[in-house]
Amino acid sequence: MKDFSGKYTRRFNFKIENRQWPDKHIERAPIWCSVDLRDGNQALAIPMGVDEKMKLYNTLLNVGFKEIEVGFPAASDTEFKFLRKLIDENLIPEGVTVQVLTQAREHLIKKTFEALKGCKSAIVHLYNSTSALQRKVTFNMSREEIIEIARQGARLVRAMADEAEANGTHIRLEYSPESFSDTELDFALEICEEVKAIWKPTPENKIIINLPETVQYNPPNIYADQIEWMSTHISDRDCVEISLHAHNDRGTGVAATELALTAGADRVEGTLFGNGERTGNLDIVTVALNMYAEGIESGLDFSNLPEVKRVYEECTRMQVPPRHPYAGDLVFTAFSGSHQDAIKKGMDLRRKNNINSWEVPYLLIDPTDVGCSYEAIIRINSQSGKGGVAYVLSDKFHLELPKAMHQQVGDFVNSEADKLGKELSPDEIYDIFKSEFIQRTHPLKLVSYHDERYGNSDSHEVKIFAQLLLNGEEIEISAVGNGPVNAFVNALESKGLKNFRLIDYCSHAIGSGSATNSAAYICLESNDDKRKVWGVGMHSNIEHAALDALVCAVNRL
Repeated sequence: MKDFSGKYTRRFNFKIENRQWPDKHIERAPIWCSVDLRDGNQALAIPMGVDEKMKLYNTLLNVGFKEIEVGFPAASDTEFKFLRKLIDENLIPEGVTVQVLTQAREHLIKKTFEALKGCKSAIVHLYNSTSALQRKVTFNMSREEIIEIARQGARLVRAMADEAEANGTHIRLEYSPESFSDTELDFALEICEEVKAIWKPTPENKIIINLPETVQYNPPNIYADQIEWMSTHISDRDCVEISLHAHNDRGTGVAATELALTAGADRVEGTLFGNGERTGNLDIVTVALNMYAEGIESGLDFSNLPEVKRVYEECTRMQVPPRHPYAGDLVFTAFSGSHQDAIKKGMDLRRKNNINSWEVPYLLIDPTDVGCSYEAIIRINSQSGKGGVAYVLSDKFHLELPKAMHQQVGDFVNSEADKLGKELSPDEIYDIFKSEFIQRTHPLKLVSYHDERYGNSDSHEVKIFAQLLLNGEEIEISAVGNGPVNAFVNALESKGLKNFRLIDYCSHAIGSGSATNSAAYICLESNDDKRKVWGVGMHSNIEHAALDALVCAVNRL
């Protein structure tokens, strides 16, 4: 890519004096308007039918959208029929307003109002393109000629809206200078003022001035400048809702929208997961959950995000990528060992101290807030670390491995993942762990044992009797110690089977109630080369679990 001959240039050179938005923050949610059923639908290779639109429409209602652009009823029979179905079957809940789109052309406007007959409340969204590029290439028209298109459309919409109002339909009006972000600001302001003068909004019945970033020619800070300039220069600001409609050609639709909200915008149009033409529309899910992550009530309910994603994918035949913010299958997943260790420590600290605030490294929000489980947080492959394996065994199987054991178990499980060349499921991790650290029964196997108190009534010593298999041959051992484990070690020593030092032992209950099992962990150090190995035992009897752990560690040593 070496063509710097002037083929591409910066499209918008503009300086706003005394800009205010860089020092501001988003403090409250905007008015949200979903355009999934229009912009999202027209971007699909196979547009949704009425049934699919209905299913997605119901999902949008469940999420909490109060304004939904349901289509361009003059554009196709399906769009018209869908709107009529909503009206005729009384499927528009109280408090929800449907929005319809139309170009500033007479026959399209008339068809649009025909489709709205009997509707209780609607937004009619009128648009015509205004940029210098469109004026030159598409229309070959002057500024004044483009303004006249808007005037004629606005007059007809105003007349038909008044007629609809007289027949019981409350109409709100929206105007878009399409390709606003590539339009000279003075011209964008002029044409919006012309439409506003015809529609005569009031503070009680505001006009929506939608300022679309139809194509992202500019960085997001420029869009914010444009929005602040329009917001501060348009007349009767208390009669106007400034609306955003960003696309994503530069991959900055979310950033542009968030900056523009600090610049004075009141309303946001977008789609679930950013579906739209070219690289897509604004992703409303991401913006809303970004607010949520800062403690701002968004007004939208994504507490069951996997279900929203399922319906979206079913209706649109689109796929949400695995690394898509918040909704992707892998967004809450860490494979990196250092990340896993930090996540585990954060999760353990929250549980131990019953902390409400979310402060877990590498996780922006709690996955359970959007309907995801903790199972997906840490997943194991050859890149994973000791903390990740320990987390999976703890979270899924309630095994609280001693911290000193993490490295040995992590190294072994990750080595197996590397050999297999794949990610390991929790069950596969447990099977590998169990076969190596619990079920090692060669060369030594504990067949049975019993113990009894030894000495006088004040003594804490016990004598153990055990039957073992050593390389398949039966042997019996017995000895006295200050507990079953110590007595068992002494019994092994008496048979010349002890070439180690017991350096760590701990145990815990697994689960609760009468059927509780116990897990025991024992670490031995070799007398020869000072190697340290761990063994694990699991049994309903804690003493038995400890002896199993000891035998397993001897075998591993």
